[in-house]
Amino acid sequence: MRVIIVGGVAGGASTAARLRRLSEEAEIMIFEKGGYVSFANCGLPYYLGGEIHQWDALQIVTPEVLLKRFNLDVNIHKEVVSIDRVAKSVTVKDVLTGETADHSYDHLVLSVGCEAIVPRAIPGIARDGHFTLKSMEDTAAIERHIAAVHPKRVVICGGGFIGLEIAEQLVHRSFQVSIVEAMDQVLAPLDPEMAEQIHKLLRTKGIQLHLNDAVASFDEPPTGASVSDVVLKSGARLPADLVIVSLGVRPSTAFAAEAGLELTSRGHVKVDDRMRTVTDPCVWAVGDAIEVRNSAIGGGETWAVALGGPANRQGRICAENIAGHPQAGTYRGT
Repeated sequence: MRVIIVGGVAGGASTAARLRRLSEEAEIMIFEKGGYVSFANCGLPYYLGGEIHQWDALQIVTPEVLLKRFNLDVNIHKEVVSIDRVAKSVTVKDVLTGETADHSYDHLVLSVGCEAIVPRAIPGIARDGHFTLKSMEDTAAIERHIAAVHPKRVVICGGGFIGLEIAEQLVHRSFQVSIVEAMDQVLAPLDPEMAEQIHKLLRTKGIQLHLNDAVASFDEPPTGASVSDVVLKSGARLPADLVIVSLGVRPSTAFAAEAGLELTSRGHVKVDDRMRTVTDPCVWAVGDAIEVRNSAIGGGETWAVALGGPANRQGRICAENIAGHPQAGTYRGT
C-alpha cells in the first residue's frame, strides 16, 4: 500500500507517524511545498519577538529524523500541483527547478493547510517590505528585512489572532506598532465588551489602533518611511518601515477543486467523520483545509478551525481508518 500525504506540519506529519506505527509495510511519502516539514507555526511570532531564541527550536522534526525513526519518504520543496483520480496519481513540481514527476497512490491524504489572503486589488500591496507570516520562510524574510532596514514604525493590517501576536512581540523589540482593522474591534469572535478590554490593554502598551478604517492603498513613502505610506479609507496616512499583512487565510484547495473533489461554500474539502472525502474513497483530508462539525452548536453545523490540536487528532483518526484498524475512531467535532 502506497500512501501519499500532501503537506506536513500538524495534520500530515501526525497522519504519517500514526500510520507507520500501524503498518510497517506501507510505503508512506510526504510532499511538502516548503523547506520545513514539521515546525511550530504558532511559535513564529514569538521568534520574531525574541521569546523563542533559537531558530532550530521552531523545527519539531526534520526529514532526516522522520526517515530514521519512521522510515518516511519526506520530500521538501515539492508541490503537488494536480491530482488524477482516475489514474490515482499526483503530479509533483520541484519548486526549485520547475521539474515535474508523476507518483501513483493507493490512498491520498490532503494536509494542505491555508494560504494568507493578500488582496491584490489594493494598490501597492505587493511593494517590497510587505510580508505575511505563515511559514518559516516568511519568518526568515521578515528577520532579514529587520536586519537590513532597522525599522522603527510597523503597520499591521488586520486585528486577528496572528496580527495581535505579532504586535505584542514587536512592541517587545521597541518598535512603534500600529494596527489597522476594518471592523470596529479586534478579534472578531469576541463580544464587543470583551474586545474593548483588549483595546485598552493594547493602547496601554503604546500600540496605535485604527478601527473601522480599512486600508485604501500603499503609497510611495514621501513622509520619510522606508517602505510605504499606508493610506486608510479615512484619509489617514501611516508611515511604515515594515508592513505585515494579516488579513486572514483561505484553504489551499484550488488543485483539489480542479480534481473534482467537492468543496464547501467556503472552499474547504468536504469530509466525513473518518476524514475520508465525500467524493472519493481513496482521498482523505485533514487540518486547516477541511470543515468539521461544530460540537458546541450541534445540529450538523460545520466550521473551519485552523489549530494544531484538532489537526493532530484528525491525522491520527485518518491513519487508523486508512490502515483498517479495528478500533479506528471518528472525529466528533471541534
